[in-house]
Amino acid sequence: MAPMGIRLSPLGMAVFCLLGLGVLYHLYSGFLAGRFAFFMLSEPAAGGPETPHGSAPGGAVDLRELLAVSVLAAVRGGEEVKRVREGNVLNAKAKGKTREGAEEQLTTGDLLSNRRMFYLLKGAFPAVQINSEERVDTADQETVSWDRSIPEDIKQKIQPKEVPAESVTVWIDPLDATQEYTEDLRQYVTTMVCVAVNGKPVIGVIHKPFSSYTAWAMVDGGSNVKARSSYNEKTPRIIVSRSHAGKVEQVARQTFGNKTVIIPAGGAGYKVLALLDVPEKNQEEADVYIHVTYIKKWDICAGNAVLRALGGHMTTLTGEEISYTGSDGNEGGLIASINMNHKALIEKLPDLEKRSHK
Repeated sequence: MAPMGIRLSPLGMAVFCLLGLGVLYHLYSGFLAGRFAFFMLSEPAAGGPETPHGSAPGGAVDLRELLAVSVLAAVRGGEEVKRVREGNVLNAKAKGKTREGAEEQLTTGDLLSNRRMFYLLKGAFPAVQINSEERVDTADQETVSWDRSIPEDIKQKIQPKEVPAESVTVWIDPLDATQEYTEDLRQYVTTMVCVAVNGKPVIGVIHKPFSSYTAWAMVDGGSNVKARSSYNEKTPRIIVSRSHAGKVEQVARQTFGNKTVIIPAGGAGYKVLALLDVPEKNQEEADVYIHVTYIKKWDICAGNAVLRALGGHMTTLTGEEISYTGSDGNEGGLIASINMNHKALIEKLPDLEKRSHK
């Protein structure tokens, strides 16, 4: 029996419990709703924002996509180079001197090409380190988008391949052969992009703006260019910088014979293309490319990658591999060849390494 003769009916107990639950609901509903909202915001929402362009889960980048953007960047930069030259608004000025004392030129073509190439690559792959010959002016930033489309020839030859973003370094040469550009020697001019993974060049793009020809290759992937099939190791045709022809000619003729042909040319990109089977009427052909002085890595990285992809070699004059990390310069000169005995070439030219520091 309940106290004081009061009996509690089952219906009354049920009403009391419901009232208690109502009070508890009002007290904790706000807290629970807040916790639920926090949980939902902390988890990726289905159909939410996509991973940024050029990135993949875990901070990886797809080399096939990077190749596609590199080709596009070289072409877009080349459009600026061509437009400035044809409009004759170069505004050329000296930006310094080389170690040899030669005056380095800077033109509007260099700057506009650099801006277009840099921001296209940076927008597509924001986590990747990009090294460029020209300084990037953040006050002159340009938004250049990539629609993530991959050309059919790249799709057919290259498979997707992801690498950690931190292992990648991109080297841009927005206008190779600036001196020749100012002299209107258009055949030597190229725009180039190179991708190095852990210091090794794996993607190379060399674009000729005035003929719209583009060579690209990816190590262990594929390419749209081939090596030439005929070479002469006994009396090779050696392509060198226009200013270095005299330094190389004497030693080359002493080494290979008086019939050795020395080809003076402008631009590192042009010289590498001379070693390949390039369907260009203004493209000279050579068997070996030699440079006997200090050279910047953005000048040679793309050509190095293309040669590696095709089974060729580009090393210092003493045969050391060139690493595309750290400083932007290569001290040891270079010798490049394809389908030849590269080691034998180095052994035949022992004096050039000493001359590279003079």
